[in-house]
Amino acid sequence: MIIYGVALLALSFLLGQWMGEALGALLGIDANVGGVGFAMIILMLLKDWFLREGWMKKDMDAGIDFWGKMYIPVVIAMAASLNVKGAVSSGLLAVLAGFIPVAICFAVFPHMLRRFKTD
Repeated sequence: MIIYGVALLALSFLLGQWMGEALGALLGIDANVGGVGFAMIILMLLKDWFLREGWMKKDMDAGIDFWGKMYIPVVIAMAASLNVKGAVSSGLLAVLAGFIPVAICFAVFPHMLRRFKTD
């Protein structure tokens, strides 16, 4: 049953990549535009549909969860490395536009943790 969860994830990924390529072509851009986002939305919708229909078994859900946990960090790391390369080659403004929000998050996050901490 775990293989069905992996198959559902793979189907979502392929459909998302196809939609991202199609959107890029529609916009006249030679790139995948939002393919990963489309894939995650498709996966959420399919998983919800399978749950409502009663087709989702515990092992199938475990397969989706495992690969979902592996998939997201890998995609984020890939996107981050591409964004850094693009920002550095684009100039100082692009680098600052990425650095400033991250610095603000690092400064604000500890205060949020202390404020909303529940013991």
